[in-house]
Amino acid sequence: MDIEITQEVKNQKRRRLVIIIAIAVTILAGLFWLINLWLNSSISRSEFTTARVEVGNVENTINASGEVLPEFEEIITSPINGSIKSVTSDAGAKVKPGQPILELDKSASETEYDKLKFQLEDKRNEIAKLKLDLDKSFYDIKANNDIKQLKIGDLTNAVENAKRLYKAGGGTREDIEQAELNLKVANVEKAQLENEVRNKQKTMLLEEKEAELAASIQQSDLKQLEHKLKLANVSATRNGVITYVNKNIGANVKEGETLLRIADLSSFKISGSLSDNYIDQLHNGMPVIVKINDTQLQGHVSNISPSVQNNLVSFDVQLNDRANKQLRPNLKVDVYLVTAVHNKVMRVANGAAFKGASPQDVFVLDGDGAQRRSVHTGLSNFDYIELQDGVKPGDIVITSDMSSYKNTKRIKITN
Repeated sequence: MDIEITQEVKNQKRRRLVIIIAIAVTILAGLFWLINLWLNSSISRSEFTTARVEVGNVENTINASGEVLPEFEEIITSPINGSIKSVTSDAGAKVKPGQPILELDKSASETEYDKLKFQLEDKRNEIAKLKLDLDKSFYDIKANNDIKQLKIGDLTNAVENAKRLYKAGGGTREDIEQAELNLKVANVEKAQLENEVRNKQKTMLLEEKEAELAASIQQSDLKQLEHKLKLANVSATRNGVITYVNKNIGANVKEGETLLRIADLSSFKISGSLSDNYIDQLHNGMPVIVKINDTQLQGHVSNISPSVQNNLVSFDVQLNDRANKQLRPNLKVDVYLVTAVHNKVMRVANGAAFKGASPQDVFVLDGDGAQRRSVHTGLSNFDYIELQDGVKPGDIVITSDMSSYKNTKRIKITN
């Protein structure tokens, strides 16, 4: 027996069919739109930039920051404790050797110099007096030794006389023994005096050397202070330009405090800094490219600081062209450390189109459009990126960001 289908069931089937048809139509429309976009997308020529594929060298680089500094800069410090009396030249002034720049008030040091000079004269007088005392003491000891020698001779004769008297029956054995004892005592005393003479000679030499050494030290201090007093009138020691000078007239300065800097502005170096994450790749002799506006200067790492401060390692760059007109003291520059070089490879100007890992897609101009191609990239730097395949020299590549066309095979170019 057949069961009659209700109107409600018929309506549900009808709605389900309508929904399925609507979804199918939407999917087909979307596919049609994507295919049309993929095959027939267009872009205005003014909306992108291009570069021609060429053959050349590509360096792989690490970015660092740098500052231009004079290659030779002399720092002149205060030779004495004093105050600034006068300044005759300001920062920026060119100077020649011997040209006066700054004068210090040296009255306190001159007083100290006079005091040291007096102490040296007093020490020399003490040395002369010491020599006289030592000579007198040595003479007295030597005289006593000579007297003792005479007494020994007399006692020797006394022993001989006592022996003769004993043989003649006019003396006793005790007289001989007493005379021999006196002679022995005299010989011991003489040996003691001779030892004292030798010790006195050594002591005299040591005391004289000690006194002479003390005087020599004072003499050296005096000459050093005299030299410092001459340096208190600060003059230029070489041709150059004053990059800094302490102009605070009357200000007290301590010995060793910087008074001025004189730089030779005919040649420069670069002081660079790099994240310590790359310290393993940094080494002396490493090629470097320094970029100043549109100018590129070549050089190499000449010195690396052994310490790390604030997660940065410092290094110096010696430039091939150290006198380039673009170089200015304290100018901030971009530094690129070259870690690898590929010669005579296909390259194109680096741009926003190149991002991510290799391989990646680029658009190459083809007639009135641009064709999407997959290329493998190699080394890259701020100027160029290496293209290993997918293009040939002479091809023109779009270097702008084309990520919005990642699903498009070909783009039509409009004027």
